[in-house]
Amino acid sequence: MSEVVKLRKGLNIKLKGSAEKALDKLPVPATVALKPTDFPGLTPKLSVKVDAEVKAGDALFYDKYHPEIKFTAPLGGKVVSINRGERRKILEVVIATDENVGSAEFKKADPSSLSAEEVKEQILKSGIWPFIKKRPYGIIANPEEKPKAIYISTFDTAPLAPDYNFVLDGQLDTFQTGVNALAQLTEGKVNLGVSKDSAFTSLKNVVVNTFEGPHPAGNVGIQIANTSPINKGEVVWTISVQDVLFIGRLFETGNVDFTKTVALTGSEVQAPKYYQTTVGAPIANLVGGKLVDADYNQRIISGNVLTGTKVSSKSFLGFYDSQISVIPEGDEYEFLGWADPGFNKFSATKAYFGKLFPKKEYTMNANIHGGERAFVLSNQYEKLVPMDILPVFLLKAILVNDIDKMENFGIYEVIEEDFALCEYACTSKIEVQKILREGINTMIKELG
Repeated sequence: MSEVVKLRKGLNIKLKGSAEKALDKLPVPATVALKPTDFPGLTPKLSVKVDAEVKAGDALFYDKYHPEIKFTAPLGGKVVSINRGERRKILEVVIATDENVGSAEFKKADPSSLSAEEVKEQILKSGIWPFIKKRPYGIIANPEEKPKAIYISTFDTAPLAPDYNFVLDGQLDTFQTGVNALAQLTEGKVNLGVSKDSAFTSLKNVVVNTFEGPHPAGNVGIQIANTSPINKGEVVWTISVQDVLFIGRLFETGNVDFTKTVALTGSEVQAPKYYQTTVGAPIANLVGGKLVDADYNQRIISGNVLTGTKVSSKSFLGFYDSQISVIPEGDEYEFLGWADPGFNKFSATKAYFGKLFPKKEYTMNANIHGGERAFVLSNQYEKLVPMDILPVFLLKAILVNDIDKMENFGIYEVIEEDFALCEYACTSKIEVQKILREGINTMIKELG
């Protein structure tokens, strides 16, 4: 029987602009791109040059320190540009798509009948491996490591997040194939985190845990911490729902198929809904002609409003993102400012009268209302993180670069998304997620 874990800590942020359960299929984009900057800690080495023709599934670049980890083309076509930044850092590899180029061929097989090495080799060659991340650190999994378990969260509690029951409607058989492949990669179990009334409870070859509570109950890190916390020296792998589908399609068809469903959400979207596109699709394809007022200063975010990345319409969908959020930038003058009683304002505390209307949805902007202040001890963060750790003490240990204290205060268990609510609610305006990633990078450098 499924274990039910009830979480009380956290916060649901009710924003306007949730996606209607309707799906539109977008045309094949003229261009797609992979961005090495989407992968923390990656040192990319190019496998192609400009004007090279590539099939879907052909390698574009690979990890310098793990050459077996390849990053492959989402669609076939010609490499038209390799955009670089400072010190020739690779920012994007852009492909002009051509449906006639086709896809690279891989082995079509039932993953349950294959060995762990055969499954691993297929996932590595196809470029699907980068979708598998490891805890601690939230970076691409090392194929040479043995995880004690694999975790998949089948629901998302972040603001305006997609409903994966809707997204995977009619695709559970393919999802099961992906789960069967993942089960070959661990001597432990594949763990599914589900919500009540989940469509995923009928799956086989998994351990199902049901979670109830506010955000971040849907974060896979929270689910790990509340069922099997990570100790020093242990490794757990994680993968998101739609990425499991990529693995399932690979073994069912022998081809890579990076088609994914993206939720276009936010108060600045005319008709928020779901769109079928591909990994690395242009943002313009998703938002073009769909915003309330194109002349109004809006913030487009690849991902959700807590952890996503600010992008322009000329950019491309993030590698791991299944959501686009569009909210007001918030750079206009606000009448009365902090003196406004706030009947139309959401508050993480009881600072505004809006707290009297718990079911109301709000239009919120990107204005942080002030600059950084003294980072003082309080119990504010502890109310938002349903884990047995001390967030403020961990962050202060990172700031003073004390590795022993970082370990003691739980750095192995968290990544940025687990502390995102702390940054949102922080009265000191501390860049919590940035500090946490700096600490993680220090741990990787010092301890590996």
